[in-house]
Amino acid sequence: MTREYPPEVYGGAGVHVAELVAALRSHLEVRVRSFGKPRDEEGVWSYGVPQELASANAALTTLGVDLQMAQDAAGADLVHSHTWYANGAGHLAKLLHGVPHVVTAHSLEPLRPWKAEQLGGGYRVSSWIEKTAYEAADAVIAVSEGMRQDILRSYPAIDPAKTHVVYNGIDLETWHPNHDPGTVRALGVDPDRPAVIFVGRITRQKGLPYLLRAARSLPAEAQLVLCAGAPDTPEILAEVQGLVAELQATRAGVVWIEEILPRDKLTALLTAATVFVCPSVYEPLGIVNLEAMACGLPVVGTATGGIPEVVVDGETGRLVPIDQAQDGTGTPLDPDRYVADLAAGLADVLADPERAARMGQAGHERAREVFSWQSIAVQTREIYASLVR
Repeated sequence: MTREYPPEVYGGAGVHVAELVAALRSHLEVRVRSFGKPRDEEGVWSYGVPQELASANAALTTLGVDLQMAQDAAGADLVHSHTWYANGAGHLAKLLHGVPHVVTAHSLEPLRPWKAEQLGGGYRVSSWIEKTAYEAADAVIAVSEGMRQDILRSYPAIDPAKTHVVYNGIDLETWHPNHDPGTVRALGVDPDRPAVIFVGRITRQKGLPYLLRAARSLPAEAQLVLCAGAPDTPEILAEVQGLVAELQATRAGVVWIEEILPRDKLTALLTAATVFVCPSVYEPLGIVNLEAMACGLPVVGTATGGIPEVVVDGETGRLVPIDQAQDGTGTPLDPDRYVADLAAGLADVLADPERAARMGQAGHERAREVFSWQSIAVQTREIYASLVR
């Protein structure tokens, strides 16, 4: 049960579900129930918002979809939900049909309080759905050990014994170096110049405003490539627009691509870049980091959440230290220090292209050895088997 499924994938949770489903199907029968438009894939059912709720708060439209999905789960041996959007469906299916419910945690509502800007009172509804589903679930899967600790802190009523760590994964058959300088030039980027690249949605958790401030200190020859869209709110979009305009007025090579790029174009950009940057203040694991590593890029990322379990400091990239507020926002206690440390980490990698290339190769090998989807499918199947008698 999921909000996102191809072709409607907007973030890491959607990528995770698509890849996990494909890997699990070699082990067992999987039926997918997803939000959105009809799909033509066998074994996949899509659900839209009931007409009566079309103008309701987004949290209530979500519940409207969840009710339909829960009803149709009759006959399943087990239900597995991803993100709060589908957690309500999973929990209701557990109650209605008497089957185990597994939750995979991709993020946590208590650690995303800025969602109140987007959902208003619906944030209280989404928080209630998540808390209820997690505490009643038969198993909770965290995508990193850092995420598991966040779950237990956020929901202390959960028995630690029913929590499991199963990493996100990466498919190296589809994510790999793609040398295509023509495509890179067509997107406005010079493949012969060093480049820092960011890929992500425009949300508070992704930390894009901190990166834009840090970019003021980057070497003049370095380009900044922003594959950034889908803003959470008009306010953060306006903030980012202002910072990008300010940066473009003072340096060349600031390229902002707002549309979601097809994989071949994105891998071409990643391959042509020098370093990938992940300035997130909240990141359970970060599939984008794995995608960059698969394309042979070193990663400079914040030392928060699950990122230190992906990036090996000094070997596959650099970790940027951060002291964060403990109010759920993850806001740096000293934003100027964090911005300066982020700029220094990027400058360090940019300063030695040969070392950067070695880091990128080490990252590629780490992605291959630790984060394969087949391994993740086997671990997930074992959790299922422990619950279904």
